[in-house]
Amino acid sequence: MTRHPTGYFRADRLARHAGLMVAAALSLLLTGCGYNDFQRLDEASKSAWSEVLNQYQRRADLVPNIVATVKGEAAFEQDTLTKVVEARAKATSIQVTPETLNDPAAFSKFQAAQGELGSALSRLMVVSERYPDLKANQGFRDLRVQLEGTENRITVARNRYIQTVQDYNVLTRRFPNNLTAMVFSYGVKPNFTVANEAQISAPPTVDFNKK
Repeated sequence: MTRHPTGYFRADRLARHAGLMVAAALSLLLTGCGYNDFQRLDEASKSAWSEVLNQYQRRADLVPNIVATVKGEAAFEQDTLTKVVEARAKATSIQVTPETLNDPAAFSKFQAAQGELGSALSRLMVVSERYPDLKANQGFRDLRVQLEGTENRITVARNRYIQTVQDYNVLTRRFPNNLTAMVFSYGVKPNFTVANEAQISAPPTVDFNKK
């Protein structure tokens, strides 16, 4: 016995309707369990991280010009200058990949290297106060202003990244979103350790009366 064509059309409509209902139900389920929030915050953290890298690169690009200018100052402390060069080489040698954001060990290594460069530059700026000719050098003064502006931008970019990662990590740990995190393997992201970074970046005490 043959089935009337309208029966096929009706079955097809029912199948499509059922498919739409399932899709709508899945969408509501994923929304309710935080899936869309994970996507949004993950993209926000990646964007914030890119800006952090941009500002760190900007600082690294300033170092060769700073070093070249300081080298022109007679009897400048060679050890201080060497530490800046070495710290820049170490910071720029670390290969940063998307996986770095989810690898606490790699992230910590990157953070430490950037902290060492910041500390070395800070010491160089402090030591430069001993040299009146260097302080009066317009090129060096311009570079110093650029460095200070870059350090401020680094702070802003880092704070934005810290906040986005905090939001992401809170979502990862909160019920029932933590169930979604387990299902889709959304792990907690490593973040900048502000206390350690402050210690690394603190300028050294310089005794100007020391012979």
